[in-house]
Amino acid sequence: MAPRKHAPTVSYDTPPRFITQVEYRAFQAAYDFFNLRLFGGNLPQVLITLQRRAGMRGYLSCERFAARLAPGAVHELALNPNAFVDRSDREICSTLVHEQVHVWQHTHGTPSRPGYHNREWADRMRTLGLAPSSTEAPGGKETGQRMSHYIVEGGPYAQAWVELATQGFRLQWESPPDSPQARGKRESKTKYTCPGCGLNAWAKPAVTLVCGDCDTPLAAQEGP
Repeated sequence: MAPRKHAPTVSYDTPPRFITQVEYRAFQAAYDFFNLRLFGGNLPQVLITLQRRAGMRGYLSCERFAARLAPGAVHELALNPNAFVDRSDREICSTLVHEQVHVWQHTHGTPSRPGYHNREWADRMRTLGLAPSSTEAPGGKETGQRMSHYIVEGGPYAQAWVELATQGFRLQWESPPDSPQARGKRESKTKYTCPGCGLNAWAKPAVTLVCGDCDTPLAAQEGP
């Protein structure tokens, strides 16, 4: 039997002045750790970003970044720091793995239209101990355009998380809710973005816009 690969470790004692380095190294370490533990190290590297998109905890935008010095492109895996509030590191990292399943499907499976969670995605989530659910609880729909999940206790993800946590993994930053004054200024005009192709549009809050190229609902973003 081949020796088991050891997931990378990272020091979380970087001086506090290196704020960006601390947080992004943590996300990179988590991505690499779960890549080995849950995907056999078969996922490609991505560019992890923090993006505030209303109503979304995370998303994958395929080949969103093009190389400047040589031919090539990489996927963007984005996490919403607004969605970190009142959620544990275990729950936040489950969103990371949720998006890693999209990376796996794009690389090794058969994805549907941008933003849609199909049966192949749902089945892969279940094998990892993340039960797909539109309600984040048992009984919700397992496929659809907007999907979440819940952690299956004792499943592969839950066990992998315990191992990562014992290494000292922790996240240090989140984006708290805006003040009523700041929120009021924003809500006079809302930016909407297609999660597939990046198309932008501006409209009143709470409207429904659909990208004509991707046939995908545009997601409302925070900010004027």
